Amino acid sequence: MRRIFISDLLKENITITGPDAHHLSRVMRSKDGDHIVVADDEGRVGEYVMTGFTENSVELKLVTYIDENTESNVEITLAQCLPKGDKLELITQKATELGINNIVPLTSDNCVVRYDTKKAKTKRDKWQKIANEAGKQCGRGRLPEVEEIQPLKQWLKEMATHRDDVALCMCYENEEQTGIKEFLAKCSQKRFAVVIGPEGGFSLDEAEYAKKLGIPSVSLGSRILRAETAAISAMSIIQYEKGDLGGRN
Repeated sequence: MRRIFISDLLKENITITGPDAHHLSRVMRSKDGDHIVVADDEGRVGEYVMTGFTENSVELKLVTYIDENTESNVEITLAQCLPKGDKLELITQKATELGINNIVPLTSDNCVVRYDTKKAKTKRDKWQKIANEAGKQCGRGRLPEVEEIQPLKQWLKEMATHRDDVALCMCYENEEQTGIKEFLAKCSQKRFAVVIGPEGGFSLDEAEYAKKLGIPSVSLGSRILRAETAAISAMSIIQYEKGDLGGRN
């Protein structure tokens, strides 16, 4: 059953407009009596029946609330330094499937990709659309947010002030002491933030800056991973160790 998300609370009767209405009526060729799943901003989910169509809207009536729990018991932010090409599209899709809550695109010393203001907005809109579609496909109760592109050091400085509430780490290929599993074993928080570098990894200056802020670096293993592999691996490891991947806690 198709799923849509609304930026409101579920209620007895809902009017769907915009792209979702167009997709239901023109693309899916839905008709009166067809059913659909709707999720709201609070993570509540309901089954609705379509009761009417206009040129720009679809009317829905509540059939029943659905008691489902597809969201992880941990909250994860992925801070991803911009990789080349369309790799962030893949990362966004897979991170959404793995239960990510926020994706923060970052610029760093070794980023090849640079966007002007207009291009940055276009890219963010595209990444958010990919996250939305992935969330619908995999049955998420809430959609992740793709934030604006930010400088790495600026984001690290801000996040360092939240370390009591958020378990924050940087996946660094030159880290030889602490693995991510060991780091997670010491964490009691339910919120996590992981920083992944671009092709070429982090510069020594960036690694030293994070260290001065008290942000630990962790290793993902003995092999150097591509940016997209590192992101997906880190999300999977956190969800397995602390979340719901592999079975609910």
